[in-house]
Amino acid sequence: MKNKFDHEIALAIIHKVGARPEMLVQILHAIVKEFTYVNESAIRLIAKEINLTRAEVHGVVSFYHDFRTHPAGDKIIKICQSEACQAMGSRELTMHAEKTLGIELHQTSENAKHTLEPVYCLGNCAHSPAVMINDKVYGKVDKEKFNQLVKSE
Repeated sequence: MKNKFDHEIALAIIHKVGARPEMLVQILHAIVKEFTYVNESAIRLIAKEINLTRAEVHGVVSFYHDFRTHPAGDKIIKICQSEACQAMGSRELTMHAEKTLGIELHQTSENAKHTLEPVYCLGNCAHSPAVMINDKVYGKVDKEKFNQLVKSE
């Protein structure tokens, strides 16, 4: 699990990335990389530091699927939902993942081991269906390969 939200670390990240409104998306990515999520305290801090309203920051957080407002699990599992992957079985793979992990898309397991999320292209269309686990992409993932990846990764 990543670090619990820390005001001073978040402040340092904002200023390292660049405390300007046009850097909002980059700041949010850096916050998620450090903490796995953007909570209300982070939204308030970012808004104050880059001179935007909380509503403006929250709007960006809620618009982009890369930004979550709750902590993620140790393994962030993203299953591609694009047309190419759907044609090769990603819907069935997603249902299998939900059943296997006991969670649905956009959820984190109670033991905080897994977060399951949709993604809409991993750039691995020739090897559909594609899955990303903690920033590592895997291709031609079927139910058996998924089970192995979740156990070993």
